Amino acid sequence: MSEFINIISHERRLNAALKELDLNELYDIQKKLSNVISKREEDALEQEKALEEKRQKVAELKRNMQEAGIDISDILEDEIGGDKLVSPKRKRAPKPPKYEFKDENGELKTWTGQGRMPKALQNALDNGRALEEFLIK
Repeated sequence: MSEFINIISHERRLNAALKELDLNELYDIQKKLSNVISKREEDALEQEKALEEKRQKVAELKRNMQEAGIDISDILEDEIGGDKLVSPKRKRAPKPPKYEFKDENGELKTWTGQGRMPKALQNALDNGRALEEFLIK
């Protein structure tokens, strides 16, 4: 297909490809090509008309909503549930440390119990100590 487009896109190649045809055949091809172009133009006009109708409907809905005092978030809030659109997601407060231990350098470290266990604490557990020994009281 790309070879066909390559030929009809360049006048010199098109002229060479159509050299064998007589004038009546060329007029027939011209008529068919004109029909294809006309159909494409009609389709483009129909799409533009449909898009314009949609824009008008949206504008009318916006006017009606504004007159009624309704915001889009009011509608979506009912669909989604809660105030998800009104208030942004809040970060939760950090958890207080739950465990206290000394690392390889002898520094006192803490761990909340969430996420990956620190290596120093894991090494202590591997050496036979219990996790409860490190609980902060």
